[in-house]
Amino acid sequence: METKKDIRALSLDELKAVFVQNGDQAFRAKQVYEWLWKKSARTFDEMTNLSKGTRKLLDTNFIINAVRVDGMQISSDRTIKNAFKLHDGKIVEGVLIPSNTRMTACVSSQVGCSLTCRFCATGRLERLRNLNADEIYDQVVLIRKQAEEKYNTQLTNIVYMGMGEPLLNYKNVRDSIVKITSPEGLNMSPQRITVSTAGVAKMIKKLGDDDVKFNLALSLHAANDVKRNYIMPINESNSLEALAEALKYFYDKTGTRVTYEYIAFKDFNDSIEDAKELAKFCKNVPCKLNIIEYNPIDEGEFKQTTSERLNTFVSYLESKNLIVNVRRSRGKDIDAACGQLANKNKEGFKKQKIESK
Repeated sequence: METKKDIRALSLDELKAVFVQNGDQAFRAKQVYEWLWKKSARTFDEMTNLSKGTRKLLDTNFIINAVRVDGMQISSDRTIKNAFKLHDGKIVEGVLIPSNTRMTACVSSQVGCSLTCRFCATGRLERLRNLNADEIYDQVVLIRKQAEEKYNTQLTNIVYMGMGEPLLNYKNVRDSIVKITSPEGLNMSPQRITVSTAGVAKMIKKLGDDDVKFNLALSLHAANDVKRNYIMPINESNSLEALAEALKYFYDKTGTRVTYEYIAFKDFNDSIEDAKELAKFCKNVPCKLNIIEYNPIDEGEFKQTTSERLNTFVSYLESKNLIVNVRRSRGKDIDAACGQLANKNKEGFKKQKIESK
């Protein structure tokens, strides 16, 4: 039996060729494309302006590998964590993060993660595969629907900060953003999208070459190589010097200010000396800083810094005229906060328990 093809893997021109080869009109392709990407159709039966014969042709030859919500938890602060089931049964997580001024979708780009950051629960999972562009797109569609149905609010922002390293799935991440920002897709502004990386210098430069319009965030967490090597092994092959060079290249090409994410760990990277190193690194390119409250993970070696140490740390950075935001965590009670996504809660989240290597 011949396997049905994933219709969302086809370009508009490839769809046109399908219809022409089957004796139908080329303009049908545009109708189908609109149903797939603008109206987010999950079945061919939804495509009501197509004849039954055309729908049967599509159903016989193609499949829509729609992502579905397999489990959902709602935090006391209204954050919603989802277990998304993919067409092959694998699970990834995505989060709707409400705040006073915005409604943000946090989406995953890989099943698991190949990076082994010491402070991150996702880093304990094996990377099973990259997500396709349509699987990333589907997460946004489903989270947008939750925002509208549960909070009567439009989705305003998207962050690629869920499971996985986006720049190690470069093409699918780029393609998903094209669909999300296109008038033929969800028509969201690229300036409302942030891609967060642990630091892949070569791919940061490629973002510059591709003149991307979305925002870039670097998960920094330490501004000297010894400490960063310890908590983020990727730094051993992507040193701070290499990252600084790549970020300068990115900024020269795009003119986009970079965001640094910095989790403050108690007695590890929260001293004045650490703040001085961070301020020095921030001189490389125009930037802003998000200082993030740490969310402890099971049997983790790191602790949340104290309010006193955090205030001293932030005050020093602000004295150097840096733009600093302190981000309080959302969804901690359901393990939906930064660094806590590990497919472990609720029945739907237990189906893909993976032991780290």
